[in-house]
Amino acid sequence: MASSAGTTRRVLRVVLPALIPAVAYTAYRFDLARAMKAFFTGSGKYSRIAALALLLWNWKSLPLAWTIRVWNAMIIHLYLRKSHPHTPDKLFHPVISKSHVTLLEVDYNIHKSNSTYFADLDVSRTHLVSHLMSRGLRIAADNVNTKLVMDPADPSRPAKGKLGIMLGATGCSFKKEIKPYAKYEMWSRILAWDRKWLYIVTHFVEKGAVRPKSWDGASFGPTRKGDGKPQDWEKKIHATAVSKYVFKIGRLTVHPAVIIGASGLLPERPGGWVTTENGMAKPAQPVTGGTLDEAGSTEWDWTRTDGELKKGLEYAKHFAALDEMHGLFDGAEDGALGSFGLG
Repeated sequence: MASSAGTTRRVLRVVLPALIPAVAYTAYRFDLARAMKAFFTGSGKYSRIAALALLLWNWKSLPLAWTIRVWNAMIIHLYLRKSHPHTPDKLFHPVISKSHVTLLEVDYNIHKSNSTYFADLDVSRTHLVSHLMSRGLRIAADNVNTKLVMDPADPSRPAKGKLGIMLGATGCSFKKEIKPYAKYEMWSRILAWDRKWLYIVTHFVEKGAVRPKSWDGASFGPTRKGDGKPQDWEKKIHATAVSKYVFKIGRLTVHPAVIIGASGLLPERPGGWVTTENGMAKPAQPVTGGTLDEAGSTEWDWTRTDGELKKGLEYAKHFAALDEMHGLFDGAEDGALGSFGLG
């Protein structure tokens, strides 16, 4: 999700009022019923109907479809739905979004092209962050008034600038192909975060092969029955991807924990938080003692959040280390093989 809530709000304020009279006038001047009758009954109707069916079934690959899919996720969660009062125990729960392989996504191996997974990831991540952190994003977008993040150059004043959420990197490990027109699901959840990046893991899963044990809040479909947990979840996975986001207010980097905490998703942390010179929050003091596996309490406290965070960081740190590969570029110091077109 590389756009900001503030930008979307400004665009909607301009576009929607302009569209309403245009749509009304078009409907007044255009006889829709007659046009539809001519389309479905006139000469050449079978060709038109076949073309329409092809377009509808493959709409996901049409021009501007990616923009519509991403904006749809932001508008639904940030503007049309109320903020969900998710509690800290829901922080690592996944969001499930459904899709299918279109004709234009199929490569010469007759399966979903590896490159098309990344467009799907944009949509799935946007659903996750916009839904899970809607409260924090709204507060951060109005930082001048909410004073969520203070200006490190002048701690008495809030940081100024629009909220931005930028993708820093993404990588995907492919396990099993997805056939043409096959349906699948993307399960995205928070993996971990560090002082700069929020890490998200996404699993591409066979549609309907796995159901959650329960839904948070309203029901979104059937749930898994029984207490037994199958040991072959990996057989249901097509691919697994990791992505990382950075939150910005203007040019100031915001610690992911600030947005997560403003969304009501962090339990009270012993010692609290302090703000560094560059405006990023960090723990005021380390928390010692206690592990995720300690039995007894069913309360979701900081120890359990910290335990899940540390588990995720064990994977995220390897992904973050790939940034060092930028230093491997040497400008073809010893020569290059060639330069070719149609790249």
